[in-house]
Amino acid sequence: MKAVSLQLKTRVQNINIMNNNIEVRKIILNIILSVFGALAFWYVLILGNTVFNIIQRKTLEREALVLSNEVGNLELSYLSISNSVDLPLSLSMGFKETKATFATRKFLGSLKLDKNEI
Repeated sequence: MKAVSLQLKTRVQNINIMNNNIEVRKIILNIILSVFGALAFWYVLILGNTVFNIIQRKTLEREALVLSNEVGNLELSYLSISNSVDLPLSLSMGFKETKATFATRKFLGSLKLDKNEI
């Protein structure tokens, strides 16, 4: 076993891999840096969008609270005004009291139905 590991070690030391094409390394480095730059730009873009959405949501929540308070005030004024409406006020504004007329069905004398029939 020692002999095999020693032989493997000597063969690995004797192998000399040379890469005469340095341009490949530069191209790979440029690609890696370009991808890293694109990912960094994308991260900043997403982070900025998230912060903008949070600020927009807080603004809308404040606006909804103001509108809710305004609706409450309008409901209160409506209830106070609706309690003051009565018949003399409506007559002074020109409204007239109407008499209701209802439609009635006349009984057909020749048709007799039993009590249980439809």
